[in-house]
Amino acid sequence: MHTHDDRAVKVLNSLIETTMDSAHGYRSAAEGADNPEFKSLFTERAGKREELCRRLQQEVRTFGGEPEDDQSLMGRIHNKFAELRGELGGRDDKGVIDEVERGEDVIKAKFEAAARDTDLPEPARQLVTTAYAEVKADHDTISALKHRMH
Repeated sequence: MHTHDDRAVKVLNSLIETTMDSAHGYRSAAEGADNPEFKSLFTERAGKREELCRRLQQEVRTFGGEPEDDQSLMGRIHNKFAELRGELGGRDDKGVIDEVERGEDVIKAKFEAAARDTDLPEPARQLVTTAYAEVKADHDTISALKHRMH
């Protein structure tokens, strides 16, 4: 494996982790939201993020890497979700949206940094750049939603 490929696998796996985190966060948020509009938005968003995970995992395989998956991740981040679920339970929709927006800030920053990574091989960069545009649009939707709530 070239160091170039190693780099791609590392960066992509780190994005998979964040994206998976985000998908789980949205699932919790959907459970925590009262408003049906938010519930369906969060559920749809969770699905989009899971789809993005799969695209990133496929890309890791093209570089000969072993992609992060739910199993390898769940153990590590499980406690975080339990905490998050505890935090989201009993919150009003505004609280849930604040939490979601925090998650969106994290994933946006991660994808932005990866999209700027000049060491990433071209196909990986293209995927990341496309994904970043999606993530950024999603982030802006949540920000707009938050402003509507205040």
